[in-house]
Amino acid sequence: MATAYECANLVMDEVKKVVTGKDDRIQKAFAAILAGGHILLEDVPGVGKTTLAVAFSRAMGLMNQRVQFTPDVMPADILGFSMYQKETGRFEYRQGPIMCNLFLADEINRTSPKTQSALLEVMEESVVTIDGVSHPVPDPFVVIATQNPKGSAGTQLLPESQLDRFMICMSMGYPDLHSEIAIAKGKSIKNDMEQVRGILDAKALTQIQEVVEQVQVHDHVYSYICKLVQSTRENPYIELGISPRGTLACVRMTKAWAFLEGRSYATPEDVYQVFKDIGKHRIVLNTKARVTHVTEEAVLDQILSEVPQPASYMEKKEYRG
Repeated sequence: MATAYECANLVMDEVKKVVTGKDDRIQKAFAAILAGGHILLEDVPGVGKTTLAVAFSRAMGLMNQRVQFTPDVMPADILGFSMYQKETGRFEYRQGPIMCNLFLADEINRTSPKTQSALLEVMEESVVTIDGVSHPVPDPFVVIATQNPKGSAGTQLLPESQLDRFMICMSMGYPDLHSEIAIAKGKSIKNDMEQVRGILDAKALTQIQEVVEQVQVHDHVYSYICKLVQSTRENPYIELGISPRGTLACVRMTKAWAFLEGRSYATPEDVYQVFKDIGKHRIVLNTKARVTHVTEEAVLDQILSEVPQPASYMEKKEYRG
C-alpha cells in the first residue's frame, strides 16, 4: 500500500502530464491544498492557470465546479438560493456551484464586490448561509481563483482584507524555450487531460492533510517565521505588513512543503521557499516604494536576505509516513 508521501508524488506526476515545465508551481499549489488553504493565481491569460486547477481536481478525484466571473454574476449564482415548494409549503435550498470540493473562480476581479465578498465569506467559514440557515460545504474545500493583473480596466480589485483569505498568491509565468517546444509538439489540452488518472479521493486527501499537520516544527523555525513577518511591519517601503493570519499560513505552508520534500520535520529552507508566495499579496507598499518603482517581490527578497536563517538542528532523513 502506497504511503501518503508516495500518493502525493503520484498526484503531482499526473498534473505534470498537462502542465509542462512548471514543477515548482505545481508543488507550491499542491502544498497549499495539503495545508488546507486557498490559491490565487495572478497572471496573463493562456499560461495554464485553469489547466492547473482542472488537472488537480482530476488527479485528486474531487468534485469540481468552475464559474467564469463577469459583472452580472450575483451571489445567488455562486451560493445557491431558497425556492418555495408549493407541495410542502416550505422553502428548500437549491445548491449553487460552490457546493463542491474544488471551486475554480475564473477572473475573480471582473465581478462585483458583493459577489466577491460572498465567495470570500464561504472561504473563511466553510459554510453557505441562505435565509439564516447554514449549509456546510463539502470537506475538503479548496478555492482556486484567477485574475489578470494587466487587464485591470473596469475590474474590481480585491481589497487587502479579502486577499488575506488566500493562503498563497503565485503566477505561472511563461514557459521556457524547451517547455514551449514540448507544448507545441504535444497533443491538445483536451486529449492530454483525459490521460490524467485519479490517484486520490476526497477522503484520502483529508487523511494526507492530517499527516501534513503532524509535521514537526522546531522553535527555531517558528522564531524564523515570526522574525520575517515582523520585518515586513518595520520595513521602510511597506505601509501594511503581514498579518497574524499570514503567520499561520506560513507555518502551514512550511509543513506542507517539508512533507512534499520527503521529511517529517520542517527546516528554515522550507520557510525560505514559501515565504514570498504567502507574503506578496499581504503587504501594501507605501508611496516611497511606488515612486522608486520597488516591487513587493523585491522587498521580500531584501527581507529574506537580511534576516539570518537559524542553523539546521536535525539530520536530514526521508519521511516514511
